Amino acid sequence: MRALLASPLGLLIGISLGALGGGGSILAVPALVYAAGQSPKQATTTSLVLVALTALIGIAPHWRAGRVRFVAGTIFGLAGIGGSLLGSHWNKAADPDVLLLAFSGLMLVAAYAMWRRASKATTPSTSAGSPSDDTPDDTPDDTPGTAPGAGGAAVTARHIDPGTIVKVVVAGTVVGLLTGFFGVGGGFVIVPALVLALGFTMAEAVGTSLLVITINSVVALSTRLQAGSIEWGTVIPFTIASMIGVVIGSRLASTRDSSSLQRWFVGLLVVVAVYTAVRSALALS
Repeated sequence: MRALLASPLGLLIGISLGALGGGGSILAVPALVYAAGQSPKQATTTSLVLVALTALIGIAPHWRAGRVRFVAGTIFGLAGIGGSLLGSHWNKAADPDVLLLAFSGLMLVAAYAMWRRASKATTPSTSAGSPSDDTPDDTPDDTPGTAPGAGGAAVTARHIDPGTIVKVVVAGTVVGLLTGFFGVGGGFVIVPALVLALGFTMAEAVGTSLLVITINSVVALSTRLQAGSIEWGTVIPFTIASMIGVVIGSRLASTRDSSSLQRWFVGLLVVVAVYTAVRSALALS
């Protein structure tokens, strides 16, 4: 009953995943701990199930809109397997309150990253509008992993650049560590990495990040299933609410400027981070 009453928070998580390509999953663990009553380690496992299912479902509308680059996203996800396995190992050994305190710091980092992204989205010389303004003449190519239009050649060239390969491997490993240890998708790292390393448009990075999140979450979850059962009574209502939210969020990504939603979400992240830090610090003391 407690999980059912807390499940509307899953709607917010799904909206963020669908509209922003990440960020919402970072709210799952505090929501599961403080609203649904799970332990921190149970919450990170439940979060992985929630994030994997929600991200997988969220890929569909982005794919239909031509915003998912499957080859590049799969390579990025595979690069994070080692980090995901290592992060899951660290999770098993971590003190629950230390885990939550570190998680609060991660939320602040995510909030800062999202704030910067929202600020940059309002400063380009192009006119303000929907996210599709960033993709002029963007009839999607049939070649997976290649950005549309003139940007496609630049992205293809970057695929064979050693420096780009190193960036993708490093970023993928960092995302894998975050996913394995904290049970988060790491979209706030994936999206800028895809934009900067592979030259993706923001819309493509958001769509492709859901594929990367799915891969990392499944890998991390595979190591958790051996440690204990999943509380499906908590997972199911949260997942249903998140599925509804991710559909709403994906439509928002097609029709709205996400910068205002990002700023609102940043404020929520900061509040939850401070609350989590205070609670965990008091428990440690």
